[in-house]
Amino acid sequence: MSNYKSDIDTTASLIASQGAPWNAINPEFAARMRAQNQFKTGLDIARYTAKIMRADMERYDGDSSQYTQSLGCWHGFIGQQKMISIKKHFNSTDRRYLYLSGWMVAALRSEFGPLPDQSMHEKTSVSGLIEELYTFLRQADARELGELFRSLDAARDAGDNAAEDKVQAEIDNYQTHIVPIIADIDAGFGNEEATYLLAKQMIEAGACCIQIENQVSDEKQCGHQDGKVTVPHEDFLAKIRAVRYAFLELGIEDGVIVARTDSLGAGLTKQIAVTAAEGDLGDQYNSFLDVEEVDASNMKNGDVLLNQKGKLVRPKRLPSNLFQFKKGSGEDRVVLDCITSLQNGADLLWIETEKPHVQQIANMVNRIREVVPNAKLVYNNSPSFNWTLNFRQQTFDAWTEAGKDVSAYDRANLMSVEYDATDLAAEADERIRTFQADAAREAGIFHHLITLPTYHTAALSTDNLAKEYFGEQGMLGYVKGVQRQEIRQGIACVKHQAMAGSNMGDDHKEYFSGDAALKASGKDNTMNQFG
Repeated sequence: MSNYKSDIDTTASLIASQGAPWNAINPEFAARMRAQNQFKTGLDIARYTAKIMRADMERYDGDSSQYTQSLGCWHGFIGQQKMISIKKHFNSTDRRYLYLSGWMVAALRSEFGPLPDQSMHEKTSVSGLIEELYTFLRQADARELGELFRSLDAARDAGDNAAEDKVQAEIDNYQTHIVPIIADIDAGFGNEEATYLLAKQMIEAGACCIQIENQVSDEKQCGHQDGKVTVPHEDFLAKIRAVRYAFLELGIEDGVIVARTDSLGAGLTKQIAVTAAEGDLGDQYNSFLDVEEVDASNMKNGDVLLNQKGKLVRPKRLPSNLFQFKKGSGEDRVVLDCITSLQNGADLLWIETEKPHVQQIANMVNRIREVVPNAKLVYNNSPSFNWTLNFRQQTFDAWTEAGKDVSAYDRANLMSVEYDATDLAAEADERIRTFQADAAREAGIFHHLITLPTYHTAALSTDNLAKEYFGEQGMLGYVKGVQRQEIRQGIACVKHQAMAGSNMGDDHKEYFSGDAALKASGKDNTMNQFG
């Protein structure tokens, strides 16, 4: 915001050049409105945030403690409140992003109603949510700057030069709520042309980073469900290229692509890859198929047969017409997926795992880094994991390996509340607390996100309110559990009229109508009860 004063001067010159017809226009008011609307389009946002993300990636390469984080948000208001909270508590949005989860779009934003994470929702709802998130973040900027401008006016009216200088410095050094969004395009919602078209919409809405996965579009499943089906590498690489072309067409040369592999948990493929020569990418993909050697005597009607290193083999085909991979081949497939994605235009990796285990992730990343030394991950700190049970079992196993006495613990029952006050539970909680820093340091994780946190927080807080309000506590259930906490924790939404924009509307009325403006924020506004 360092151009605020110069913008006033520039606007004043423009108004003066127009003469009498513009005499009623206040140059400072116009400059304020421009400052409150710094980003005019989604492409402005994508350009701005792509540079932030690229700088963060470079910083992480030099210091793994500088990892980034985000929370999944399913509504613009949720994203807005998250960023307001971050600015309030940490005085900076540095290295904090937003995540847009396809799961939450399906479950909460589809016109069909709640759907599973299988890409059945309207594809445009994804770009629509990106636009909505940035609309709310831009409004957060306008609201906060409006408060600063009112403080500036109050200091001037009081003749308090020191207060005026302090507020002016805050305006000059203002940090926007606009941060990068990592946006989930699922498996691309169709062929590569469909992926390109949707990617364009997402970028035009403001996305600087698009995450795409290597599942079959029309067989797509949540990464934590069974029945996942992957595609041959060339099919996936075509979609990565489609996203890159979309970025380049729209002038976002530094747009970021996250290539997600579901191969660790995906045991099926719909296609046998095309191969022209032994050892090529298609042949490597097919080498993971579960096959049995055949000859003319045991071939069956309709068999699909392959020549693998001079042997005639039959891939095992299921009644669904899908082919299965060899058991235990998941990690090898993940490593090949990741290397080929990075070699063909992806910037970051996402390995969907079945548990949060630093060493398991590190084992795969170290193999990838043998080929691509600066490979780094976006990792899903998923609510689908039972974090308490997983880390208590990891601690139990570590203690067992170290020869510590674990006879007081039942490994299969470690989730039980009876263990909550134990040393094992305390160590497990500490491992959970440091998981992000540990994994960033040891397993190449640049970005940690929780996909669905605000889905769960909305459900939990609503349950707590409903239990109290509709029970014996009545209105006290709301006052004690919500409003009193808002006031004491300084939650801006306690003044919900202002959060919804009433003060900004008053400012504009004053700009447009002067003393004749009918404003909402007078002495009789009950919002004044909150100070």
